[in-house]
Amino acid sequence: MEGTIVLYPLMSIGHLVSMVELAKLIFRQYHQRLSVTILITSGPVVSPNATAYLSRVSETIPFITFHHLPSVTIASSIEPSFNRSRAAILSELVRLNNPNLLHTLHTMSKTSTIRALVMDIFCAPAASIVSSDLGIPTYCYNPAGTIFLSFLLYLPTIHHQTTKSFKDLAMTHLDFPGLPPILATHMPASALNREEQGYHWILEISSSLRKSKGIIVNTFESLESRAIKAITDGLCIPDAPTPPVYCIGPLISSPINHTVEGESVNQIHQCLSWLDAQPNQSVVFLCFGSGGVFSTAQVREIAVGLEKSGQRFLWVLRKPLSEDNNKHFSVEQGDPDLDVLLPEGFLDRTQDRGLVVKVWAPQVEVLSRESVSGFVTHCGWNSVLEAVCAGVPMVAWPLYAEQHMNRAVLVEEMKLAMPMEESEDGLVSAMEIEKRVRALIESEEGRVFRERSRKMKKEAMAAWSEGGSALLAFTKLVDSWISPCQLG
Repeated sequence: MEGTIVLYPLMSIGHLVSMVELAKLIFRQYHQRLSVTILITSGPVVSPNATAYLSRVSETIPFITFHHLPSVTIASSIEPSFNRSRAAILSELVRLNNPNLLHTLHTMSKTSTIRALVMDIFCAPAASIVSSDLGIPTYCYNPAGTIFLSFLLYLPTIHHQTTKSFKDLAMTHLDFPGLPPILATHMPASALNREEQGYHWILEISSSLRKSKGIIVNTFESLESRAIKAITDGLCIPDAPTPPVYCIGPLISSPINHTVEGESVNQIHQCLSWLDAQPNQSVVFLCFGSGGVFSTAQVREIAVGLEKSGQRFLWVLRKPLSEDNNKHFSVEQGDPDLDVLLPEGFLDRTQDRGLVVKVWAPQVEVLSRESVSGFVTHCGWNSVLEAVCAGVPMVAWPLYAEQHMNRAVLVEEMKLAMPMEESEDGLVSAMEIEKRVRALIESEEGRVFRERSRKMKKEAMAAWSEGGSALLAFTKLVDSWISPCQLG
């Protein structure tokens, strides 16, 4: 064994799953030369489904070592406004974990050669400390695609072009290299207010990315060719060299053991067997990630729209968070009461063509079913890649994080998705839902989207074939870890 690769993920389910898939990839390709250790943190923003997922993979993947860092606590003296910001809490947890991270890496270095530390982009501010104190090469892993990476790298440039917060630039479109113009108010929530701690943390992440040994991205060249070229040509960092960028995707969740706490095995089998009983290319799948939630009013609009569409559907429904149509993120679990949430008689009237699943469905398996013809998605990057790999067209309904940016590219450049349009109060009407679902299944436009999606599926498979862009990038990445010039 020539050494160890240490991975340092963010304990959010989408980030954690992607990092575990990276660990599996390293093992599959280089298990005779490299071992893999994943560092696990704890804290108030760790979601229950991330904890449940970690428990399962720890038991079923013996070739990965999971090392738990000591728990840290955020001081009660931190001002209330800071505590209300999830981004600010994350930044504080990363800072508090730095001593634990350094101690763990120092201890590991006594018995193994650490070839590289691969950090989630949201942990990137710790990279400079590791490099200066221990001399370990640090790389940043971006599970969210090149769209988000372009935003992060170019943010300091925009920051110096204006004194206003993005939230105050209504109807203003911003130009990021390699991306279509995007509304300023569609930036990630943590970046909307430059007076808040979260915004300055994002700036700190951008600075750390620029100093890393390399940036690893879960994407592939033919999917995001324009954005990748803009970054590698140096357009996103006009005043300094751009670190090497390694596009090694698509890395998507393995079908086995990607489950959440409290989930019923019978529900999974019912979901997949129901799909297998439906005609080919007849079902619309609606799922909004591990954190996506809607108001009760929005849930009812979805139900009415689905019923009026007359189409077959599989709908994953989570318990509403609040009655605010603009609040869409929650890590809380809990079964939704379908009898209370859905219109009276809805389940009976649609029982021959629809299925409502509580909380979670095995998304990779669902999208691979021949009966699934379209996917109404929140545009989380993992979901986008899973749809691409399955060759399934999308209806883009972004809810939080960088998802509005993803929608702009999916709709305007990739042309793999139709947009779901919302009203000024944040509500998407039943009429709009009916319109998009019908178009996806019945229209010529939907047929064109399906054909384009099938072609992109082939491109995704080609990325990891012999001579493919992802395989070449990954080989180059690992060479940078184990080549003599990187030792010491």
